[in-house]
Amino acid sequence: MKSVTLFSVAILFSVLTNTALSAEKTGAEIAQSCTMCHGENGLSKMPGTPSLAGQSEIYLVNQLRHFRDGQRQHEQMSVIAKPLSNADIDKVSAWFAQFEVELKKR
Repeated sequence: MKSVTLFSVAILFSVLTNTALSAEKTGAEIAQSCTMCHGENGLSKMPGTPSLAGQSEIYLVNQLRHFRDGQRQHEQMSVIAKPLSNADIDKVSAWFAQFEVELKKR
C-alpha cells in the first residue's frame, strides 16, 4: 500500500512540477492534478480525502502554502504542494472556491 501511495505521489509531483513551471496555466489546468484524490471539480469520493469544491479561497491558499512551506505535514500533500508558486496556489484556490456546493438531507 505504501509503495502505491509513493508511486502516486511521484506521478503527481512530476505533473505538478511541470504545471508549476508554466506561468500560463490556469487554475482549472492546475486543478487537473488534484482530481486523482480530490475528485472531479474537487468533489472527493475517497474516504478521508476532503472535497475542495466550495471551500473558502483564503482557507485553500493558507493550507496549500502551509503544506508547501512545511508548517503542515501530510505524506502526499507536502510533496505535491512543494513545487507550487504563490501564483499557482492563488489560481487553483480561486478555481476550487468558485463552486457552490449544495447540502441536502437524504
